Amino acid sequence: MKKIGFIPLRKGSKGIPNKNKRKMVGRPLYTWVLGEAIFSDLDEVCVYTDDQDIIDFIAKEYHWTNKVKALLRSDESASDTASTEMAMLEFCDEIGYDFDVFCLLQATSPFTRCNDINACLDKLEGEFDSALTVVNTHRFLWNEDGTPINYNPLERPRRQDFDGLLVENGAVYTTTKSALQQTKNRLGNKVAVVKMPEESLLEIDSENDWIAVEQLLMERQKRAKESRKITHVVLDVDGVFTDGTITYTKDGEHTKNFDMRDGMGLEILRQFNVEVMVMTSEQSELVAKRMHKLKIENVYLGVKDKYSLLQNIIKEKNLVISNFAYLGDDVNDLTNICSVGWSLVPNNATDIVKQNADVVLSKNSGAGAIREACQFIMNYNKRF
Repeated sequence: MKKIGFIPLRKGSKGIPNKNKRKMVGRPLYTWVLGEAIFSDLDEVCVYTDDQDIIDFIAKEYHWTNKVKALLRSDESASDTASTEMAMLEFCDEIGYDFDVFCLLQATSPFTRCNDINACLDKLEGEFDSALTVVNTHRFLWNEDGTPINYNPLERPRRQDFDGLLVENGAVYTTTKSALQQTKNRLGNKVAVVKMPEESLLEIDSENDWIAVEQLLMERQKRAKESRKITHVVLDVDGVFTDGTITYTKDGEHTKNFDMRDGMGLEILRQFNVEVMVMTSEQSELVAKRMHKLKIENVYLGVKDKYSLLQNIIKEKNLVISNFAYLGDDVNDLTNICSVGWSLVPNNATDIVKQNADVVLSKNSGAGAIREACQFIMNYNKRF
């Protein structure tokens, strides 16, 4: 049974300009649901967009998986008046309905987890031909004419005695091919519901919504942290190994400055069986040469979605994220900083990163911060 995921994206956004590509906790908004889709039970995931930059980004960024592709949608299906169903059906015609189960995923629902996707897929194995995600809300609802919708004001129930209502949160919809062909809609005739956490009901339509969702996402990641022995450490480069400055000539990048003491600290750390990895958004020959000199084998250059790549490494090697430490300095490191067992940042890191890190080091980047972090890890691991 072939299960295909579908993420429709448009360039235009009225409330928040470039919303889909704007960084949410350091990652483009749409990559939150895309990353979860990759690690779900879906066989393929297609991003359907009129934005060539997104198509190019996906082709470059997700080379480590064969599940993801991006296709260019028509201007008509990406217009302000076009419905999501119009984009869905256009895509289905384009691929000749080559699937058994269709899963619509909304990029503006970053709280979606792979488990939510899988739960909706599982519902189709029984009597249902479609499923959607909902939130159980305990709010009391009213009509504009002043009449209550879901309770008796004269007998106001306590929250624990009130069943509430199930509200569609717009995150995940699954349907069988036959139901989609019959109804031309994201839902069929026998619909199942899958509950998601209450915060997933938040919609991102304003700057205040964005701030609220971002804070909730960071807190969600941090609540899942566990204290375990550190077996792996991942480091950013610019602003961690270096002071963040680069000199250029007319021929391009010229020099970066590295602290020799940091290299010795990593060498000592490896002697205590802590594996060292490097993950940077820059595609730098200088960095490649320096890491080769330091005998660091796991070096990932040109990575923009660092969290998804780290998740893939963890899955492929059967590791646990709580055994990881992470050193970063800027917003593109933020999701990993909020997620790993221990996050450490140089003293001159950006404010938002320092606010969410577990440890703010006393040393600056390129001036002993890595050496200090290595010492912290060795001291911490002694308790295990």
